[in-house]
Amino acid sequence: MVMKKRPIPLKSNIVPETERTPLVTSLLTVIEQLTQQLAEQNTKINALLEEIRSLKKLSKKPKLRASTLEKNKDDKDNEPPGAGGTRKRAGSSKRSKTNQLKIDKEETIKVKSVPLGSRHKGYQSYVVQDIRLQPIVTRYLLERWELPNGRIITAPLPKEVRGHHFGPTLRAYVLHQHHHQRVTQPLLRKQLLEWDIDISSGQLNRLLTEDKESFHQEKAALLPADIAVSSYIQVDDTGARHQGKSGYCTFIGNELFSWFESTGSKSRINFLELLRGRHKDYRLTEESYAYMVRYKVAPWIRHKLHDADQSHFISEQDLKCHLNALDITNEHYQRLVIEAALIGSILNRGFSIDTVIISDDAGQFNVFNHALCWIHAERGIKSLSMSTDTQTQAVGWARNELWAIYQALRDYKSVPTLAAKTEITNRFDKLCATKTHYQLLNQALKRLHNNKEELLLVLERPDIPLHNNLSERDIREYVTRRKISGSTRSDEGRRCRDTFASLKKTALKMGVKFWDYLIDRTFQSYSIPHLDELVRSSIKLPATTY
Repeated sequence: MVMKKRPIPLKSNIVPETERTPLVTSLLTVIEQLTQQLAEQNTKINALLEEIRSLKKLSKKPKLRASTLEKNKDDKDNEPPGAGGTRKRAGSSKRSKTNQLKIDKEETIKVKSVPLGSRHKGYQSYVVQDIRLQPIVTRYLLERWELPNGRIITAPLPKEVRGHHFGPTLRAYVLHQHHHQRVTQPLLRKQLLEWDIDISSGQLNRLLTEDKESFHQEKAALLPADIAVSSYIQVDDTGARHQGKSGYCTFIGNELFSWFESTGSKSRINFLELLRGRHKDYRLTEESYAYMVRYKVAPWIRHKLHDADQSHFISEQDLKCHLNALDITNEHYQRLVIEAALIGSILNRGFSIDTVIISDDAGQFNVFNHALCWIHAERGIKSLSMSTDTQTQAVGWARNELWAIYQALRDYKSVPTLAAKTEITNRFDKLCATKTHYQLLNQALKRLHNNKEELLLVLERPDIPLHNNLSERDIREYVTRRKISGSTRSDEGRRCRDTFASLKKTALKMGVKFWDYLIDRTFQSYSIPHLDELVRSSIKLPATTY
């Protein structure tokens, strides 16, 4: 039996205001916390019960939607688009379906028998789109000559088939189906066999994972290219099991590019190493010492490091040996110094200290100039369980006020003024300082105030977005692949999944069809510039819906 998430009903006037002593207020707070905890536990229990039913292959609990049969049909004309009214849905406007099509073949069909006295009235056009799917097996006869000196010369193969027994179009198709259409290898092989393509499971796997170094290099160039031209990046991560062990995939991107990298950790050191890219060095700079001060590294440690002659280290092992030689052996302080040295290395490689990193409040991303997502900030209030009318009204008021500030920030981004900046700041402070009879809401508002600098960074930087929806939307690609194909088993398989997810998303953002991109690369024509070049020049090709 699935437990329903229903908060314990309490009367809003259970304790009159005049009788709210400090002890009573504390007890009410405990009740609110227990009610919230019970609701969260019920949600978790329901999720576990659903998982058990799935593992036992039992039928899932049906999700019944409310009936719409009794809705007042007369009110539909007043509903907005998409709400079930009579208005047309977005994108339903009529357009010519065939005027823009390239005609590859034209056939004239004549009337078989025409009565005498009839007049010819020209032709009626009727356009049909079709596709041709057939295997093409080519045997190359390479001419050979024996030179006077006895040496044999042989005509070279076309560059796009050298080292391959499968042509460039087939290779592009396999990559497109697997990485763009999310077709699994067994299904893809079955399809190819039905089309009389003689290919084994091992050959298909090699087509998907081997000889992809040029793609890996193009993906590796995306991150430094975007960092060079962007004023902000958006980040997120998700689980990515590998070889039966826990792992994580980190996303870095914005409107220009998407970049995925899977590792075994989601620590801040891991994130900083990803930002550092292919380099492996560590540097202690002024920004490194500022970071140590921020995270309260003991003064004697900072002084020892500053007084030492060495500030550049070629590897993590080199840095750790230096710390041990200075008798800095505490693991916590060593980790903070490593993070600080990574920051120094990243900034030395060209990362601007003014670049804003936007995240959902995950601690590992809180470095450099950090901004928080307003959507995630609001969830801390939205997720509260209300047990009384007073609590419901208080939470409703707080959410309405929060979204009013959000809308004011959107307007400010369009026309930033000092007056609007002051008004928004004061309104935010007033919201966070409000004391209600719902202690959990008060705590949520206090957390908002603690994050004030990161939530209101947009007042100083109107160019950054207010939310992190882009990163969530992009990383959903990875989550979907994980649900379909499960975890990765080989290092090359994991690397290829990261690479082609990055290239696909970036190509689409640059207005390049992923199929056109793959065909261009497998034929080695390179008429489409490298994606990092497009990002650096911020050249967007005509938009595509592919």
